Amino acid sequence: MAPPNSPRRGSLQYWPRKRARKILPSPNWKAIKSDSKQTLQGFICYKAGMASACVKDDTPDSMTKGKKIIVPVTVIECPPLKIFSVRFYKNGKVAKDVLAESLDKELKRKIRLPKANKKEDLNGDYDDVRLICYSVVKKTNIKKTPDLSEIAINGNFGDKMKFVKENLGKEILFSNVFEKGSLVDTRGLTIGKGFQGPVKRFGITLKAHKSEKGQRRPGALGSFHPGRVTFRAPMAGQLGMFTRVTYNSKIIEMGKAEDKFKGMKNFGDIKTDYALLTGSVQGPVKRQLLITSALRETKKQKKKNFEVLELR
Repeated sequence: MAPPNSPRRGSLQYWPRKRARKILPSPNWKAIKSDSKQTLQGFICYKAGMASACVKDDTPDSMTKGKKIIVPVTVIECPPLKIFSVRFYKNGKVAKDVLAESLDKELKRKIRLPKANKKEDLNGDYDDVRLICYSVVKKTNIKKTPDLSEIAINGNFGDKMKFVKENLGKEILFSNVFEKGSLVDTRGLTIGKGFQGPVKRFGITLKAHKSEKGQRRPGALGSFHPGRVTFRAPMAGQLGMFTRVTYNSKIIEMGKAEDKFKGMKNFGDIKTDYALLTGSVQGPVKRQLLITSALRETKKQKKKNFEVLELR
């Protein structure tokens, strides 16, 4: 009989396994490829739930080409964004922040606003410029407190400054940033599960029913030397509320809700723009998500072409 063999549980890529410091992550914008058709490289959205979409498969060389198939989709609500401040960089460091003149009063729930905005000039010798954007979430049924995040802009410095001057004080829509059929990455936190044991946390096998000192624990925590417990030993601890990325989700439909999504479980009605992403997305309903341009597109996902017929 061959010796039992199984892959280790729990990726060593993620360490330490503790709750994330903030809800919206800070991606490496330099690593994300720029697309000339897009303006911003990211957008703040909210998970509304999942559904089954009846679609017509128009993917080339697909075994189900021309047929109706059922695919799982995630419904995302995408309220508009507004610019909170313009951040300038020089030699890789923040050189100056210029606040926008007209800010929503709901922002004071999140941060301390200055009594008077300083009218600073947007001109100067800088290397890069990014935007601190906030979601106009009061237009939804979720909450009133906006979420803020730094988002990069595509193009050269001149194109970036042109975009900043054109959109200061205006609402930026999801349709102005992404297109139907494009691949996106979804960044956010997973569902929090609290303090859990090693069986649920790392998937270790239960010991025999007559084992002493518990079944739901590892048989040994390591060798005699080194004289300590390494981080590789499966131990009890925090599970969930981890920052994760879902790569290469395809936008198969987007637009204005217009009473299309009503009474979604634990969410309610979608009042603003929406997007349908193929597959599942991390986090519970109402979780804040940062949708960005695809970091590494795959040919298999890119060539998929679905025409949405109905949602179930």
